[in-house]
Amino acid sequence: MPMPDLAAQQLAGTVLVPAGSGLALAEWSAQGSAGDEPVYQAPLHKHPEDEAWYVLEGTLRVRAGEDVHEIPAGGAVIVPGGTAHTFWNPRPDPARYLLIMGARTYALIQAIHATDDRSPDRMRELFAAYGATLLD
Repeated sequence: MPMPDLAAQQLAGTVLVPAGSGLALAEWSAQGSAGDEPVYQAPLHKHPEDEAWYVLEGTLRVRAGEDVHEIPAGGAVIVPGGTAHTFWNPRPDPARYLLIMGARTYALIQAIHATDDRSPDRMRELFAAYGATLLD
């Protein structure tokens, strides 16, 4: 029996967050790092929801706890909820990836992008409001 198209849409460069679902699926890209210093896509943080990356093009590095995983195109990693994590693109060329996250984590990302106040205190408040902890 075919599934209804309620949650189907073109994904390239966007996010799929069906109403009533606890998951969000995003296809995003990460700019490359020019030098030895990582350009983090997110600060070191943790939240109760699992999160997963599938690399479509390029390479990502994902820190999960104390472990750092290098994920080439076609590779994936899942970070269990409650684990400190961050990620970045270690190569000069952009990386394209799918990110599967909880709807609450996606709501936090939207709240971060909607505020002009990026002070450490404001960021800690936002993370806490969405059940997450900023560790940086």
